[in-house]
Amino acid sequence: MELTRGRFLALLGGAAAGVATAGCAESPPAMDVTTARFDRPASGTVEVWSRGGLIATSQPQVAAFHAAQDRVRIRLVSIPDQLFVTKLATAIRGGRMPDLVDIDLINSAAFVHRGAFADLTPLLEQLPYRDKLSPGHLALAKRGGRYYGVPSIADNSALWCNQALLDRAKVDLDDATGSFEGYLEAARAIRGLGKDYYGWYLPGNGSGGLAFVVQPHIWAGGEDLVTGRIGSQRANIAGNEPLRRTLKFLHTLYAERLMPRDTASDGGTRWTVAFHAGKVAMLPSGYNITYSKAPKALKDDLAVRLLSGPDGGHAFFAGGNNYGIPNGAKNPAGAWAYIRFCLTVGQQAKLPEAFMSPVRSDAATPAFRKKYPLAVAPLADIDSGRAPLALAYNRIFNQNDGPWLAMIRSAVFGGDVDRAMREGQDSFDEALRQGDA
Repeated sequence: MELTRGRFLALLGGAAAGVATAGCAESPPAMDVTTARFDRPASGTVEVWSRGGLIATSQPQVAAFHAAQDRVRIRLVSIPDQLFVTKLATAIRGGRMPDLVDIDLINSAAFVHRGAFADLTPLLEQLPYRDKLSPGHLALAKRGGRYYGVPSIADNSALWCNQALLDRAKVDLDDATGSFEGYLEAARAIRGLGKDYYGWYLPGNGSGGLAFVVQPHIWAGGEDLVTGRIGSQRANIAGNEPLRRTLKFLHTLYAERLMPRDTASDGGTRWTVAFHAGKVAMLPSGYNITYSKAPKALKDDLAVRLLSGPDGGHAFFAGGNNYGIPNGAKNPAGAWAYIRFCLTVGQQAKLPEAFMSPVRSDAATPAFRKKYPLAVAPLADIDSGRAPLALAYNRIFNQNDGPWLAMIRSAVFGGDVDRAMREGQDSFDEALRQGDA
């Protein structure tokens, strides 16, 4: 069942938004993190809810925390990704909230903007590495100039390149990856290697995957797809020149057969197959998706660059998780102690072992760069990472019947970019009205 905004508020009982709703549990008071309990050493048990898909990351963090101290114990609860939002909203409504949630940052925004999480601004400002934390993550934890969450882990998009293929085609890596013109010239040169070789690949029927790797082109060009504050957001589709050029670029790749024809039907299950087989030179993707299953023989040939705008610039989708401490948590001091431990450089630097990335730019130490060179690019320019803030994000970008995929398919595979953008403006606006209503 789709978790619409109305159902989300019903699960919260309206209380988390500060709305008095008859028959619903009262919202717990907003937590004051400046009180003395945060000044004392933490102790006791902390119940942490984590996304099931990230158990390979969360379990080692808990084990390391337990090994490092004996005052605080973590009770880790793994929640299936597709049930996380519903279960958390229901738990908050019933007053049975966990002490800490490690939640997808896109979904965290709904709880932040409904007043469900504690204001962590004073604690965040005390962190000596505050300015090293991912601004893309922090933007989704922010409301009214205050921060109601902190970054946890990153899952960043980037452009993965097969250096050996580019060399065979006599293409310079940096010239190829600095603009759309460079991408197209490189893709045409790769195509010249033979009928089974392609310059580019996209999961053309996977809405969420396309949002992850296509939006950075638009951001690098200086535009967003959604503008305004929560409650009065508007689509920025019609007249968006970086978007128009991005759609035309992708259509050119498809029309000139510079990417395989089956991109049009791939919902994501074949995203890396041709690239791992050495048949695709450039793959917009993520570390977790690409590197985790890459053949050993290919790994030595890989290079990573950030995604370019039409004429230059670069950006990446700062995906991953944020931490949030629900108002009403029984052991917030213990939760904060665990957060601080997981954000240490030592713990952040271990994340690539589970094919995730740090949220601290200073985690890219010389030792990290030597051990995980393909995870460095987003950290080296962490300010270029973005994550869109819209309560209707899932409806627009993640659902396969949403307006984002409809626009992509009409423009990229149908070829009518102008019509796709006109229709996209109306359908994006409608989804935003439903999300903000």
